[in-house]
Amino acid sequence: MARDDSHLPKALQGLRIPLIGSPLFIISVPELVIAQCKAGIVGCFPALNAREDEGEHPLLDTWLTQIKDALDRHNQANPDTPAAPYAVNQIVHRSNARLDRDLDICVKHAVPIWITSLGARVEVNEAAHSCGGVVLHDIINNTFAKKAISKGADGLVAVAAGAGGHAGQQSPFALIREIREWFDGPLALSGAIATGESLLAARAIGADFGYTGSPFIATTEANAQQDYKDMIVGSGAEDIVYSSLFTGVWGNYLKGSVESAGMDPDNLPTADASSMNFGSGSSKPKAWKTIWGSGQGIGAIKEVGPAGAIVDRMAKEYMAAGQKLAREFG
Repeated sequence: MARDDSHLPKALQGLRIPLIGSPLFIISVPELVIAQCKAGIVGCFPALNAREDEGEHPLLDTWLTQIKDALDRHNQANPDTPAAPYAVNQIVHRSNARLDRDLDICVKHAVPIWITSLGARVEVNEAAHSCGGVVLHDIINNTFAKKAISKGADGLVAVAAGAGGHAGQQSPFALIREIREWFDGPLALSGAIATGESLLAARAIGADFGYTGSPFIATTEANAQQDYKDMIVGSGAEDIVYSSLFTGVWGNYLKGSVESAGMDPDNLPTADASSMNFGSGSSKPKAWKTIWGSGQGIGAIKEVGPAGAIVDRMAKEYMAAGQKLAREFG
């Protein structure tokens, strides 16, 4: 099923399927990103996942070298099926003390795709553009979308209801429609996109890409505890709780992990945004390290396996769903 992506920036063209692997806190590491890119989708990790003590050689620099070298070797060996580009997620919240240094490292490596979160900042977009990078900024409503584009972002990630981790409350149908009334640039949709059918639905309502995270938690390459992976496999949409307690920003979490921490997932207190602090490279206090984020689409995840198998399944489902609709409308 051919698609015309010529209107998109070059870094976002030619993907096997129009899918971006979302950056997962702690979980997304080079092994996962490399597997996603080799499978034909954009792989991404948060810069803050590359942790190190003061004075050490920046681990972020090491990771980017590792990813680039692995993808270069793959492309040389597989010229007919090259890897997709990778992305780095930058948390641009003012408490991120590492931001300036991490921006310099990403410019040095000419990172092709930058995904920015928790604040739209002109200087971050300028840094990305200085090395030819494309910036996608994640937002939860139309107001934030307009602000991001006005400050120089090239595209948007619309984080709708049902997305894992930090997530909005708006229906994807409403959010995408409002954005598309004024913006025709690159647009990804996040929110329970765990199947090829849901990816096709995202395209049908106006998104250029799906943005998928939770299914990749239950993969062999993910840096997640086995219990976390098993809970993803054993849970469904009704096993997700929406709370601001753990980071100060509203997000979706596995009820089972909340219960294991000795709390009642149906009676959680709220916290305001002032509790956010990325100064130590963490978006979660240590007290919440076993609270596990997840989106509502995990009912589609039946087993732990390679990341490439997730992409293979979604690609087959995407093609089959498109062909079915083509027959119905043909």
